[in-house]
Formats: sequence, C-alpha cells, structure tokens
Amino acid sequence: MWHIIDMKAFLFKNPITRSIFCLETENLLYWWTYVNWASNTAVMFCNTMIRPICGIIAPSRNSRVNCKAATTGDFSSSSSGETSQYEKIIETLTTLFPLWVILGTIIGICKPAMVTWLETDLFTVGLGFLMLSMGLTLTFEDFRRCLRNPWTVGVGFLAQYLIKPVLGFFIAMTLKLSAPLATGLILVSCCPGGQASNVATYISKGNVALSVLMTTCSTIGAIVMTPLLTKLLAGQLVPVDAAGLAISTFQVVLVPTIIGVLANEFFPKFTSKIISVTPLVGVILTTLLCASPIGQVSDVLKTQGAQLILPVALLHAAAFFLGYLISKLSFGESTSRTISIECGMQSSALGFLLAQKHFTNPLVAVPSAVSVVCMALGGSALAVYWRNQPIPADDKDDFKE
Repeated sequence: MWHIIDMKAFLFKNPITRSIFCLETENLLYWWTYVNWASNTAVMFCNTMIRPICGIIAPSRNSRVNCKAATTGDFSSSSSGETSQYEKIIETLTTLFPLWVILGTIIGICKPAMVTWLETDLFTVGLGFLMLSMGLTLTFEDFRRCLRNPWTVGVGFLAQYLIKPVLGFFIAMTLKLSAPLATGLILVSCCPGGQASNVATYISKGNVALSVLMTTCSTIGAIVMTPLLTKLLAGQLVPVDAAGLAISTFQVVLVPTIIGVLANEFFPKFTSKIISVTPLVGVILTTLLCASPIGQVSDVLKTQGAQLILPVALLHAAAFFLGYLISKLSFGESTSRTISIECGMQSSALGFLLAQKHFTNPLVAVPSAVSVVCMALGGSALAVYWRNQPIPADDKDDFKE
C-alpha cells in the first residue's frame, strides 16, 4: 500500500550517496535505504516494525514518502514534497522519450542532413557522455547492493546475454537474412541494457533501483560478453574483430562510467552541482543518438527497411515475453516486469557505433538503427500497458537494499 505523509527528516550520511538514514515523524520511526534525489522521493522497504509511542503496528511494506533533499548533512522540514518547475519539466521530457524517438526517426528519414552531422567520432563522444551521466548517478554502495542481490541481478544478466543473443541468432537463421544483416541483428542482440530501460521500468511500476543495477552490470559485462558472443554467433557469417570490439566497448562504455562513479564518490559537492543538468543532457543526447543512426542509413531504410522491421520487431517482442515468463517462475510481479524490460531493451546506439567502426559492410549497422525505433515503441507500449495493471498487494519483495 502506498501512502504519503508529512515529516521532518534527519540525515546521518551524505545525501548524494543515497545512504541509510532515518525518517522521524511525531510518533513513528522509519528506516530505508533507497532515495531518488532527482525527484525528491524515497521508496521505503520497511522490514522492521513501525512502532508508535504506544503499542505496536503491523509492518508496512513499499511505502512511498515525499521528502525534500538538502545538499548538506542538515535537513530542513519538508511538507508535501513539492518539486521545482525544472524537475517537473525534466521528468516530463524523460517520460516522453518514445515521442522524441519517433520525431527523431521522422527527421532522420525525411531530413537526414539535420542529424547526420553526428558522425562516428562525435557519435562516440556523445555516447561516452551518456555513459558518464549514468556513472554520476552511481556510488560504490550500488555495486555492494549487486552483491546483496546476486540471484535477482544474475537472472537479469543471463536474460540480457543468453536469451537475447540466442533469439537474435535464431531469428536471423530462420528468416535467412543476408550475412551483413544477420550479423547486425546478432550484434545488437548482444549489446548491454540501455538507459531507456530505466525510464520504461519507472512507467511500468517496476523496480527502478533494480533496473539501474541491471543496466550497470550488463554495461560492465559488455566488455567481455558483447565481443565474445558476437564472435561466437556471427563469426561464421563475416570476420569479427573481437579484440577491437572489446577495446571500443571499454573506451566508450566502461571508462566514462567509472569516471562518473569515482567523481560521485570522491567529489560529491562538485557532482551535486552538475547532477541537476545531467538529466536534460541525457534526454538530448539519447534523442540525438537515436535519430543519427536513422539519418545515416536513411537511403538503405527506404529500400530495405521493410524486410528488417519483422526480424527486429520479433527480436524485441520475444525478448520481452521470455524475460517476463522466465522471471515469473521465481520472482514477483514488480521484479518480473523489470527483468522483462531489461531483456527487451538494449543500447542500440552502441551496436550502431560498433558496426560502423569494426565492420566494412555498411548494412551491418542497419539493424541497430531499426532497433532504436522498435525498442522505444515496443518498450513504451508495454510499460504503459503495465502501468494500468495494478501490482498485487501481496507481491513479494525480491530486492534487498
């Protein structure tokens, strides 16, 4: 059950690190560990008794508390959780991500010159900044939470790097795609989770904290898994430079993410000053990184796009379905939705970049461009559907803070 309360909060650790702290009302004491400082809300998993001054009340789970975050260790009182106009605008822009992808697709096809200036070098820089923005939201504690949730995060990792690549290979072989198009489909199916999955998880009432952890783990794992799986599954079709793929993934994905994490951990005051800008930068970069691939392969899409829509759409639809189906065998509804979205949505922009840098045939990059659109539309449609489907009141909590 969700409820809103007025409160006065006292922080025991740096608010930027989202560390454990205590929320105290007139006669109730709450403890929780996950706080979304961007939206000034805290999601509380209260596994202990909530004790008033007199008597004992039964435990309460999954309570949502509105709070006002401060940038220092001192907390002032907060009433009903008012958010600034800027934060409301950022949240709206972020949740409308599918709309920006559609607009970017239209611009990329009709007016490609408006987005094709973001060529390989600039595209690399843009993707690196996007990874940096993700790193700035993470701390060492987030990685410790991965260790506290090995089974939950592990299932998501396997879904990302087992179900999706096998699906990509099976669909490419079944539909008898040409070697370059089949390679491109396999490549994009081997890419890590993308930040768009976190937005879709939020809309679908999934576990956003778990989604962020899964995206982080799959991003780090991409250094080994993406080149290895691409080599194993597509190496029989075209030559695959696994070492080159690994180096590019390390440079574009892991290095910026590590820099962001270290900056957030050791320079929290500096990070707190720029963190309010990173959501807007992320929205702009994500839109450009989705529109640019469409513009760069617009001529091919006009002639061969139709034959690619079916295999790419099948890839994402099957990944969403199987990710949810397998998760439901062990987890509750919220976690299953999260794993499904993580399995079905990946960093198509990374697939496009790797295809451009390490494959001579330009057709290899086309499936990644088509995937941008299918992923955004399919993921957002599923998220909106789930948003209108209530989470069971007795849904089990599979996530340990």
